[in-house]
Amino acid sequence: MPLAVRIHPFAAAVTAATVAAVIHLRRRRAHINAMGSTLLVLFAKSNEELKLAQSLKLKFETTTDALKVSEEEKEVKVLLGSDVGSTCQVNFGVGLYMDSLVATRFGRLLLWSPRLSSTHDLVSKNFHELPLGTVCITDIQFKGRGRSKNVWDSPLGCLLFSFTLQMEDGRKLPLLQYIVSLAVTEAIKQLCRDKGLPQLDVKIKWPNDLYLEGLKVGGILCTSSYQSKFFNVSAGVGLNVDNEKPTTCLNTVLEKLRPNSSKLTREEILASFFNKFEELFDIFLNEGFNVLEDLYCKTWLHSGQKVVIEEKIDGRSIQSEVTIKGLTSSGYLLATDKQKNSYELHPDGNSFDFFKGLVRRKLE
Repeated sequence: MPLAVRIHPFAAAVTAATVAAVIHLRRRRAHINAMGSTLLVLFAKSNEELKLAQSLKLKFETTTDALKVSEEEKEVKVLLGSDVGSTCQVNFGVGLYMDSLVATRFGRLLLWSPRLSSTHDLVSKNFHELPLGTVCITDIQFKGRGRSKNVWDSPLGCLLFSFTLQMEDGRKLPLLQYIVSLAVTEAIKQLCRDKGLPQLDVKIKWPNDLYLEGLKVGGILCTSSYQSKFFNVSAGVGLNVDNEKPTTCLNTVLEKLRPNSSKLTREEILASFFNKFEELFDIFLNEGFNVLEDLYCKTWLHSGQKVVIEEKIDGRSIQSEVTIKGLTSSGYLLATDKQKNSYELHPDGNSFDFFKGLVRRKLE
């Protein structure tokens, strides 16, 4: 008689999870081994940035571990734009981008790669090697960074970039992501005006998502470290420009608004972003966020939005409704209840959706 063995459901689940993890690890190692070398090409706006690019290339080539990369980029080949030959196709119109760029501090030194695990990881790991304002862009990203360490795959057609900057005032640091978000939306509006296209009403979902016609089309990520009285910031943007999967994209909506109209390009949007970001960033540093708050609130989704807050009081769950009015000085949501009491709303950190599990603090 065969022996019957009962396996506890939890043990079975653990075993299945372990097997799945091993399979995933093996596939990932095989994927890394099959990738070959990673190409990184440096482009410059002017002779000044070209000298920086040449110095950077020389350092990466002659100094061991000068270029810090993820394990997926096991070998990195660094070239100057002038070194690119017929065997290497750069799928980014650098000439169009540089001709459209008028910013004096951001985006003038560009690192392009056809495929990277994460532009954000590359600029943050090499922050001290890269001149401030350097931007890294890739065509395909397979391990992109998101909020709460979420990882995203990004296909062809996305504008995927990260850049570097510094700030001194730590009180302003939490508000920087709002400036980046606003610069994206304002850049798209400006570009549509310049090209005579229908306006794309891209909205900001607090704190760092971009929506169009109710669907997510982009996201913002800002991370920082502190050293020698400065906050070293890596800011990243992902934007669906010409890929309607998995949600929608800018050009799909443009085509719907005006069939056969010209399209927006990654190059034009990136240049327009830096032109607008530099302008807004200077206002932010010199005059504060208050000067930009009205424009920000006209662009986000939440003015007048009602949110239900659930709190534990004496062991009981108490629900109350508040209305979002704007932002507090620290960058959180400002809300009022029916008695006109003001509250600052914080995410509890346990939910993927910021608007689930909000915690409130009464403002005096």
